[in-house]
Amino acid sequence: MCLIIGILNNQKSNMLKKIILTLAFLFITPSIYGQEKVKKNIRASFEVSGVCMMCKSRIEKASLKVKGIKMATWDIPSNTITVIYNPKKVELTSLQKAISAIGHDTPLFKATEQSYNSLPKCCLYKTENVH
Repeated sequence: MCLIIGILNNQKSNMLKKIILTLAFLFITPSIYGQEKVKKNIRASFEVSGVCMMCKSRIEKASLKVKGIKMATWDIPSNTITVIYNPKKVELTSLQKAISAIGHDTPLFKATEQSYNSLPKCCLYKTENVH
C-alpha cells in the first residue's frame, strides 16, 4: 500500500514539475525571442567637406553640441566623420544640418554661402577650377 501511495505521489510530483516547467517556458520564451534588442549607441560615418585642423576642431565641436552625439572624430585626409550616437535622442539628419550651419558641406545639406564665407581663409574648401 505504501508503495502505491509513493508511486502516486511521485506521479503527482512529476506532473507538477512538468506544469511548472511548461508555464516557465511560455513566459520566458516571448521575452527572449519576441523582443529585438535595440542598441543604445550606434556608430556611423559620412563625408564632411573641410581641409585643416581648424576645420577638424570646428566640425567635432559642433557635432558634440548636438544632443545624443556621444563621440565625433573627423578625419582630414578622407573628409569622413565617424560618430557614436544614441538613435533614440538624435537622427543623423540633425547632425548633418548642424554641421552645414557652421559652413561645412555634408551629403544631405550644403553650407549656405554666408556660413561658408564666414570660415577662415585656410578653411575654404571649395575651389574654382580656372583653365
